[in-house]
Amino acid sequence: MMNTNISLENLNQFEQGFDTNPTNALAMNAVVSNGINAVATNYQTERRVTHEFSLSLKQGKVTNQKKSGRCWMFAALNCLRFQVMHKLNLENFELSQSYTLFYDKLEKSNYFLESILETLDEPSNGRLISHLVSAPLNDGGQWDMFANLVEKYGVVPKEVMPETAASSSTREITGYLTEKLREFACTLRTAYQNGASMEELRAKKDDMMQTIYNMLCISLGKPPVKFDFEVKTPNGFVRDLGITPQSFFKKYVDMDLSRYISLINAPTSDKPYGKTYTVAFLGNVAEGRPVKYLNLPIEDLKAAAIAQMKDGLPVWFGCDVGKRSVRDGGVMDLNALDLETLFNTEFTMDKAQRLDYGQSLMTHAMVFQGVNLDDNGKPNRWRVENSWGKDAGVDGYYIMSDAWFDEYMYQVVVDKKYLTEEQRKALEQEPITLQPWDPMGSLASVR
Repeated sequence: MMNTNISLENLNQFEQGFDTNPTNALAMNAVVSNGINAVATNYQTERRVTHEFSLSLKQGKVTNQKKSGRCWMFAALNCLRFQVMHKLNLENFELSQSYTLFYDKLEKSNYFLESILETLDEPSNGRLISHLVSAPLNDGGQWDMFANLVEKYGVVPKEVMPETAASSSTREITGYLTEKLREFACTLRTAYQNGASMEELRAKKDDMMQTIYNMLCISLGKPPVKFDFEVKTPNGFVRDLGITPQSFFKKYVDMDLSRYISLINAPTSDKPYGKTYTVAFLGNVAEGRPVKYLNLPIEDLKAAAIAQMKDGLPVWFGCDVGKRSVRDGGVMDLNALDLETLFNTEFTMDKAQRLDYGQSLMTHAMVFQGVNLDDNGKPNRWRVENSWGKDAGVDGYYIMSDAWFDEYMYQVVVDKKYLTEEQRKALEQEPITLQPWDPMGSLASVR
């Protein structure tokens, strides 16, 4: 009969096996004192990938999401502020991330409570309810969720609704809102089980939303309904009094967000290329458009991103930033960390296997502001604007190798005019609905 437990004999064998390789002791001493990534960092990688690009867009100062998971929001607002800066010929400009945070939390709360009302007959210990209550309104998000917010509420300059302690460090407000929403879910489901009508439940929901609104105002301040926009530009002084956030967006950003679509690369067997996908119970604005993806080979994502940047426009994207990357040097490269030598083992899963087995998914959103093309017009490295402040990477910018793009890039957002005719036709398909816990339902939220 084979042993199913770890015996003392096994432990002795493991120790002897470790001691047979003297470099293991050297690696142990180095890692214990310095940490895994510090010891595994390949210094030659930074020499090989330089911060020079054949195509590079000019952006304002790097932004800083601080202790919040608003990367998707920062990245999207960085794309929008690019439009304002170029329209008004400004050296720097920033849109309020606190304003969009307020309405994202408000809308996610409503979306969650609507989802609870939609699933009243589901068992409390079932997978769906467990999934819904696991994170009713975390900081993370998707491009379509951002577009829904802006189309409904517009945007405002940062000075109109600046950061607060709660917006720069969202753990507290998100935690207390989550506690209330779980309480509200329990209240609604218990009332339903006790015979309450849907009309009575919706009246309760209205009172619940008032509480959420109050908590957000106390934490983030009241969002402006109108404001005065005044800025000095090289072409003169702009004074726009009593403008609404919606009018500001239309006048100074002037982007048709309905044209911007999400291309994903999910090479798993359950998601054929050339099909569109959505994810059940994933969203924020209840009446907004659902999240929708078009799954394509990775080279198609590159081609669309390059085409948009050649037209002078940045590209929002989502990736798994924590894999094979060095934060201080701002390098995302498959050789950035020599973990194989350090641990004397190989990491053999491919991209599809990593998705299927929970080893990788989209965790962070940033912006492409450039790319280096070789003599054949092929990309070999990408210029990345992050939102972790100027001290992360090199002045806030990262380098992504093209090989890293292949393995850990999952999503780019482009104007659909940069798609081929065949891709535009595929985009019109009715999306296949994925389960709420599918890896393509992940939200960018790394801080």
